[in-house]
Formats: sequence, C-alpha cells, structure tokens
Amino acid sequence: MSPELREKLKAVSVATLATALYKRGLRNQVVQGVGPVAAKGHNMVGPAFTLRYMPAREDRNQLVEFRNPEHPQRVAIETCPEGHVLVMDSRKDARAASAGDILITRLMMRGAAGVVTDGGLRDAATIGALEMPAYHARPSSPTNLTLHEAIEINCPVGCGDAPVFPGDIVVGDDDCVIIIPADIAEEVADEAVEMTAYEDFVVEEVKGGAGIIGLYPGTKQENLDKFEEWRKANNR
Repeated sequence: MSPELREKLKAVSVATLATALYKRGLRNQVVQGVGPVAAKGHNMVGPAFTLRYMPAREDRNQLVEFRNPEHPQRVAIETCPEGHVLVMDSRKDARAASAGDILITRLMMRGAAGVVTDGGLRDAATIGALEMPAYHARPSSPTNLTLHEAIEINCPVGCGDAPVFPGDIVVGDDDCVIIIPADIAEEVADEAVEMTAYEDFVVEEVKGGAGIIGLYPGTKQENLDKFEEWRKANNR
C-alpha cells in the first residue's frame, strides 16, 4: 500500500470506515468480538497476511511440533512482510492462545504493523506493553496446540466473522478492527477523510449547543455553508 493511503487511514476511525463500507453494501467487515490488548492512541494500518487454524487433533499437536522449522505458526511469524498485519483465524475460540509474547515480539521486531486474532493471546499484559498494536478476544494461557492446529498461511480466512483476503487493508483503532477490500481501499479512505472532517465540525457545533437536526446529517444549507467556513479556518 502507498504511504499516502496509510496516512489517510491512520487519521480516521473504524466507525467512520464502517459507515463508508456500509454505503457500498458491505455490512460485515468489522472483526466481531475483538478489541485491543492495550489502547495505543493511534491506528494500526497495513495489508493482511493471514494464518488459518483448524481444530487440533491430539496425535498431530504435541509440543514436539514446535521443533519443526516448517511449523506454519512459526513460519508465519518469520515471513509476514514488513508493514503488514498478521491476521489469525482462530475460529473465534479463545480457550487456547493463538500466540504468545515471544512470537509477537519477534513479529514486531521484523517490522509488522500489528496482529489480530479472533482467539486469545497468552502473556497478554506483556504483549499489551509492546509498541506494536495487538488485538484479540481475551487473554488465554493454554498453548495453541491445545485446541488449534496452524494449517495454512496467506489464504482467505474468516476472522471474527469478517472475510479477510490476503492483501486486504486492515485498520484497527482503540475500539476494534475493520477489513477493507483492497480494490476499494483508496476510495473508502478518501471518503472517510471527508466524513471525519465533517464529524469533527459537528462535534464542535454540538459542544457549542447546536442541535443535531439538519446538522447530522447535514441537510440544512446553513450548516453546510458554516462547515465550508470551518474547513477554511481549520485547513481541512
């Protein structure tokens, strides 16, 4: 993704992006049941690099599996490209962790933009203290082998009921995570920037005592004229 697109998406909320996608008929792009391990105060933005888990079968998922240099979980950590977000499909099952602090720290040191799982993360307090954003359903101490088998890398997945294709754009804020189809990311970002400018104007008006009828949405011309003056004054 371009640096310009990344900067635009860093400046808008997931809520605003959800509305822009809803206007295009996409209603299920928010990753449900997932939130930040720790709020960062800035957005996570990057293309999706995926890892899919399936239910573990006991004879295939003993601790010795981690000695295998081709174990998909380990390979995903070591091959996720710089600037990408690792998105893990853990079947919305947080009873066993998708990863722990050592792997997530390694992911950060390799330059990843973030990590998302619809399962749990172990050592969550340590992960939350890292600079890199991380999102999960809840803390979970059991190792992933307990219930999950990492089976496929960089394939289409479902994460928190949201469809995720490799290369889709992942945006996370202090509330949640949304997936933007790659082919419309530019137009969605541009619209979200415009929506954010108007919403910032509306917040100022409401704090000043204005009512929302005719203001939000902007159906009265007097409010639209006032917004244009506000944009000029605030270089928006």
